[in-house]
Amino acid sequence: MKTLVICSGGLDSVSLAHRVHAEGHLAGLLSFDYGQRHAKELSFAAACAERLGTTHRIVDMRDIGACLGGSALTDGGAVPDGHYAEETMRVTVVPNRNAIMLAIAFGAAAAQGAEAVATAVHGGDHFIYPDCRPEFIDAFQAMQDHATQGYASIALKAPYVHVPKSEIVRDGARHGTPFEMTWSCYKGGERHCGRCGTCVERREAFELAGIDDPTRYDDPDYWREAVAAAKEA
Repeated sequence: MKTLVICSGGLDSVSLAHRVHAEGHLAGLLSFDYGQRHAKELSFAAACAERLGTTHRIVDMRDIGACLGGSALTDGGAVPDGHYAEETMRVTVVPNRNAIMLAIAFGAAAAQGAEAVATAVHGGDHFIYPDCRPEFIDAFQAMQDHATQGYASIALKAPYVHVPKSEIVRDGARHGTPFEMTWSCYKGGERHCGRCGTCVERREAFELAGIDDPTRYDDPDYWREAVAAAKEA
């Protein structure tokens, strides 16, 4: 099943790309520039495509991203420190982001004759992001079945939607994902900050998976404090 993978350059989507490639179904990578402050992630998606010998297209959504105000990822507000599941992380929501990206990806897949679109949404995203939940995935598939009826039949693959990030780390390791060639930090600095929600979640995932984390963090130990605080809350 020829599969177009939505790849941000993050740990989850790069691991997914390696998985689909190992299965022999990779039809290309599709990334989106929506004006995110951590746009450096896109270079990691490009490197993934080159490594896997597949096509890569970056869709310029910066004008659309400017319409989706109110997020710390696009408006320049502070990205909070702490555990990913904390209520404060809601400021990182970009309204309807996945729905917009998936709609474009389905159109691109139909145009190039792909049979599936794959997204790396996972179980750890459910608390904060409504467009990462299983109900959304099912509803989007139903909508696209109508949108492409008579023209294309495209499946939405979300193999991580019911699993935590630690399982993605294990899956990535099984398929040879070079984790040091992925980017998670929402602050977009020179190195992973080690303090924002995505850094804390990333570091915790490696610990839970029992796999060495090759990532260089500015604050490599903060994650323990953040996880402990979240459990007490």
